[in-house]
Amino acid sequence: MLDNEAQLVKSAKGGDGQSFGVLYEHYSQAIYRFIVVKVSSRQEAEDITHEVFLKAWQKLPAFKQKGFPFSSWLYRIARNKVIDHYRTKKAHLSLEDLTGQLEEEFFRVGATQRSDINFKLDLEAVLSSLDQLTADQREVIEMRFFQDLSPKEIAQITKKKEGTIRILQHRATQKLKQALEKQQEDGE
Repeated sequence: MLDNEAQLVKSAKGGDGQSFGVLYEHYSQAIYRFIVVKVSSRQEAEDITHEVFLKAWQKLPAFKQKGFPFSSWLYRIARNKVIDHYRTKKAHLSLEDLTGQLEEEFFRVGATQRSDINFKLDLEAVLSSLDQLTADQREVIEMRFFQDLSPKEIAQITKKKEGTIRILQHRATQKLKQALEKQQEDGE
């Protein structure tokens, strides 16, 4: 969250494009990362990210601060745009595309770790295990650990109760743990 976010939002609501530009610069990469995990190509993610900020700019006069960061509102718009994307395109996310995107964009690590084969194998194991989660569990895991959002922010974005988010996260992590343990047993 930006230090002067409330003032920037207020100025942007009044039509100040520079204030909105600061908000865009601060949140655009996070929104892009959120979207690219969910769609099949970077180009589509860039297009949807553009649509998110265009819609945010258009709907900003109606935005009401409800005690959540401005980013929660942007994530909700992004989530709805991704849903619209799949309704119109009927496309599917491939695990191979996701693996490459995650390695490049979400887990920026030092050169020594990047070259570590164990890191790559662990990442592939986690990604393949994500397929065993329900759609809601996977969404919560992505938002919580890839986007580093709090359960409260995820609840606001998904319009679910915070307790529900915590339960989904707990069940998903347990299911992932079991799947990873099984993969490890099968590999030995």
